[in-house]
Amino acid sequence: MNEAIFGAMKIPLPVKEFRFAPPRRWRIDYAWPDHKLAVEIEGGAWIGGRHVRGSGFMNDMAKYNELTLMGWSLLRFTPRQVRNGEAVATLLRWFAPRHEGTK
Repeated sequence: MNEAIFGAMKIPLPVKEFRFAPPRRWRIDYAWPDHKLAVEIEGGAWIGGRHVRGSGFMNDMAKYNELTLMGWSLLRFTPRQVRNGEAVATLLRWFAPRHEGTK
């Protein structure tokens, strides 16, 4: 994800590869810990990658469920959604009501 876009859109910069549940080795692609927002970019959906097969899929479900039980919000995108701007548009929608109270 292009970090320059975040600044232009007044979205805080995320932490990359955020480890959210030590001692587990789970990481989130992009995280806003102060907001408890996590973003995962789900590659391999069209090529049968690790995340859409058997144990990889099951491990991801366990990770996402734990994240939710810890009170986080999770947004998931494909690389195509990142490239075409859909991911940024969704992030703007997520952050918009949180910025309204700070104006």
